[in-house]
Amino acid sequence: MNASTRLTRSANPARAINSHPSRTLPVLLPCLYPRRTAVMDYFRRKKQPEILDPSSPDFLKRKETPASQAPQQMPQQGDLAPTSIFDKGQQGKKPAQAKDARSQLPASARDPSVLAAALDPDPEYRRRWLRRQIIRDVRNRGQLTKAQIIARTERESLCKSHFFKTSVKKLMPLARQIAGKPIEDAIIQMRFSKKRVAKDVKKHLEYARDEAVVKRGMGLGLVNSTAGAIKNPDWAPGATGEYGQPIQPFTGTVVEDKKGKRRYVTDTSSMYVDEAWVGRGTYGTDYDLRARGRMCRLRPPETSITVRLKEEATRIRLMNEREQKRQRRRVWTALPDRPVTAQRQYCLW
Repeated sequence: MNASTRLTRSANPARAINSHPSRTLPVLLPCLYPRRTAVMDYFRRKKQPEILDPSSPDFLKRKETPASQAPQQMPQQGDLAPTSIFDKGQQGKKPAQAKDARSQLPASARDPSVLAAALDPDPEYRRRWLRRQIIRDVRNRGQLTKAQIIARTERESLCKSHFFKTSVKKLMPLARQIAGKPIEDAIIQMRFSKKRVAKDVKKHLEYARDEAVVKRGMGLGLVNSTAGAIKNPDWAPGATGEYGQPIQPFTGTVVEDKKGKRRYVTDTSSMYVDEAWVGRGTYGTDYDLRARGRMCRLRPPETSITVRLKEEATRIRLMNEREQKRQRRRVWTALPDRPVTAQRQYCLW
């Protein structure tokens, strides 16, 4: 290396550094990337909040919020904030005050045409429906059909459950089991049943019973009055029986259902399950993890149950109708025993 080359490299130190990066890298690293040490981390560490005892006075002092940091009161709905540029000192009426003002208006101030939009949205259809009802009454000469008389004198309630996670095959035996039984007996049957879905059916029966009482007024014969009780024809004030016991004013009767089973009924307003059927719902999605990383897709079914509740008065009417039908039946008589003649094995044409 000659003297001119050494002078050039000394005059341009940046070029000398770039020409030999391997020599200068260890020298620059401590300046660019300072090594982490425990002393440096101690000074850089953020101060952790001190955990105080909730019962100490220092904790209570810190818990108290100064007045400057107290939450500002939010403006009410329909009003402007005090610092709003649109506020000219005349804030609008509060919604609560406006509501009170509307409630104080007299009934005559309401516009009937506005209320008719909700009460009578289609007046022309209502007129046509009334016309059809009048025509039907005129044709029947004001007489009601048997179905209309039953609908006006007897009560029934139809209640459908939500979908249970079971199949139709498993729910059908329970529906057959409760059909025809009084509502309380059906609930007891589901209470002691070993089927898993019997718990859901029991809850649905209780809900259907309560709904029938509230919405239809069923099962309240002995609660409100004695209209649902069966009167004893032998009762009289101070009357006694064969052995001197007092005769009760109300008694029961034996009711026979359509299957021929008999039950003793004391209240005609008590409810029973007239019908019970199931309905197939949608299928869910589930997965069954198998060996060797395999997976099977499952389709768990969903099924609902529907019950129709009626009062014992309906069952008594059906029993009487069946008995009257038996009495109107003609006595069957056998054909006279005489020889059959003029019959051949083959046709004559």
